[in-house]
Amino acid sequence: MFDLPTDLPADIVPLSWLLGVWEGTGVIDHEASGTHFSGEFAHRVSFSHDGGDYVNYAASAWLLGDGEDAPRTPLVAESGYWRLARPADDTDPGPALLPASAVRESARTADDVEALRNADGGFDLEVAIVHSDGISELYLGQVRGPRIDLQTDAIVRPASAKPYASATRMYGYVDGHLLWAWDIAALGGALSSHASARLARAE
Repeated sequence: MFDLPTDLPADIVPLSWLLGVWEGTGVIDHEASGTHFSGEFAHRVSFSHDGGDYVNYAASAWLLGDGEDAPRTPLVAESGYWRLARPADDTDPGPALLPASAVRESARTADDVEALRNADGGFDLEVAIVHSDGISELYLGQVRGPRIDLQTDAIVRPASAKPYASATRMYGYVDGHLLWAWDIAALGGALSSHASARLARAE
């Protein structure tokens, strides 16, 4: 069991079960361009908030060698922001550093968030993730209870990065653990299984 903060902005309450630092291991199993990629990796994921209507995301992974004393090889790290899909209005700041052009009379409430619930009983999500190799992903999806399903809507890839066309991600909160699976279309291959992990709350 864990205690949720009582001062959360209303818009991130549907994502509150993600908050914290998670650590564990996972497995890579992917076939692309005639090559089979496999291995076990360590994973550390942080979901945090700073008072805004979004959740901060950061993740690092290391390929594990054979044996306890084997060196760990860094894999691609990620950072980003997760938020409920809601059209920005005059009371929201942005774009860039532009301040809001109107004053919000009061903080958004649970009723305001409830009005965003979709026909499936969940909440639409927008998730922006940047990889340390320069690739940027925009995911669309939904959170429905303790499960999140995401699919890329757009990918920006610098010329220096390897081919990466699309992805899906699934997250679930099961028996006190964060489980996730990540499918990718990369290196000229079709969308297929890539990696999955089981993480425990560390902080």
